[in-house]
Amino acid sequence: MSRHVRRRWISDFSAPSRSENRSCEYEAYIPDTLVDRWITLDGDVAADVADAEVAIARLNTEATALVDTEALARVLLRAEAVASSRIEGLEIGARRLLHAEVVRGMHEAASDVTAAEVLNNIDAMTFAVESVSAGDPITVEILLDIHRRLLAGTRLEQYGGIVRDQQNWIGGNSYNPCSAAFVPPPPENVNDLLQDLCAFSCTDDLPAVAQAAIAHAQFETIHPFVDGNGRTGRVLIHIIFRRRGLASNVLPPVSLILATWARDYIDGLTQFRYVGAPTSKSALAGLNTWVGRFAGSCTRAVSDAGDFEKRALEIEQVWRGRVGRIRANSATELLLRALLGAPVVTTNSAAELIGRSFVQTSEAITRLVEAEVLRQVNVGKRNRAFEAPDIIDAFAALERQLATPEGDTLTSEPVRRVLRRRT
Repeated sequence: MSRHVRRRWISDFSAPSRSENRSCEYEAYIPDTLVDRWITLDGDVAADVADAEVAIARLNTEATALVDTEALARVLLRAEAVASSRIEGLEIGARRLLHAEVVRGMHEAASDVTAAEVLNNIDAMTFAVESVSAGDPITVEILLDIHRRLLAGTRLEQYGGIVRDQQNWIGGNSYNPCSAAFVPPPPENVNDLLQDLCAFSCTDDLPAVAQAAIAHAQFETIHPFVDGNGRTGRVLIHIIFRRRGLASNVLPPVSLILATWARDYIDGLTQFRYVGAPTSKSALAGLNTWVGRFAGSCTRAVSDAGDFEKRALEIEQVWRGRVGRIRANSATELLLRALLGAPVVTTNSAAELIGRSFVQTSEAITRLVEAEVLRQVNVGKRNRAFEAPDIIDAFAALERQLATPEGDTLTSEPVRRVLRRRT
């Protein structure tokens, strides 16, 4: 049964104020395991889950015929990673991120710390969805690899891929859990809970959307890492979709909606955490509340992705009108389509992207600049690049201004005190 365990916090008197230095009693939450738990979905929630699965399947198979599937997949993966990062307080505009992505491709030292962390999130998301295919197991090792990539090159790189060995908490202050909003399980419970979570993620008893919702809520409840729990937990959603064969081509940008509905997102995770038996009325009500909200987020995410796809098609048609007649499978035609997923390129990166020579790609870029599809910009240390402003604006509209929910992860270790807005 899910329960609270009472623990004693002993202050080390390193905090700047009396209230932050105090010792106290606190309660850590230990959730039930998921494997073999009896889970019942209410009729309306089951219908919401079914609607979400139909919508995701349609996005994955039908809608991507409108524009280049690979380009759309890159855009949606980037949008998902950006939104997931924004939930943790990592704010960055579309153009700034895309320019930073190009600079990194030139192997130039990164000077934009926020961009570097968001690019890590894109890397982690890309690694995850490429690592898990239909029917593949989801293991603790995969989650550790995702987390390791997330923290690579950051001040907390040493904690990447390492399960926490001390107590952390959400809310309150940086020095003790005395006023915390939520205290996750004690460290000695974390490994067993992670193993159970991965075993549950490898089952096929529930609809994929319900399984992903429950697994994500359980991961956030366990909070197994020093930092990056929220971002890793949202990657888990997509590898479950991949494993179940629901979204093998494109990612529904669920985090866009979870960020927009920030209060409902946090409240849903909170209601998922019951005390007592998993068959109790409160436990089932909380689970159904969360699963229903998550399913609604998935359906809305697909709708937003579909709107973006239609806008991308309109932009491509406008571009073709500007350029005029284009020979099929030429460098110009290939680059025109690829720009939907890579709106900022150098001649080298574009040549690699479309599989054409430097000279052919340079000629294509010149033609697209003349047609005002591309414009030249400087990135990094005066490196020349080319951007497609129309698609950048569309991408910015897709990931729009999103709210950041409250829910700050804190731990007792001084190096982690700066992470209050990153869970």
